[in-house]
Amino acid sequence: MNGSTRFVTPTYTLFRLVAGLMFTCHGAQKLFGLFGVPRMTAPLMLAAGVIELVGGILIAAGLFASFAAFLASGEMAVGYFMAHAPHAFLPIVNHGELAVLNCFAFLFIAASGSGAWSLDALVWRRDAA
Repeated sequence: MNGSTRFVTPTYTLFRLVAGLMFTCHGAQKLFGLFGVPRMTAPLMLAAGVIELVGGILIAAGLFASFAAFLASGEMAVGYFMAHAPHAFLPIVNHGELAVLNCFAFLFIAASGSGAWSLDALVWRRDAA
């Protein structure tokens, strides 16, 4: 492995882990009122909370991460267009930068898969043996 690719697997794993855990925290806020945010009761917010909590855990663990990240990416796109875009065109103006960044980060994870260091890789290696 050359110097430019040597850190790809651990860096991608760290990226997937941090993105998933941060997303899980957003779900915990909505569903359980944690981290100083009141519990959400609106049906769309509860659905978003479930996607964020469960999807974040799956993404962080690398278990069905492509599917979970694709769902998370879609949720972030819907959230952006429902909550931010009506206020202004640019994300920097409408405070939607986090939604846009998460949308594309999860789209990247959806396209890249769980990675070599993941529960998916562990499970499928075991089945192949």
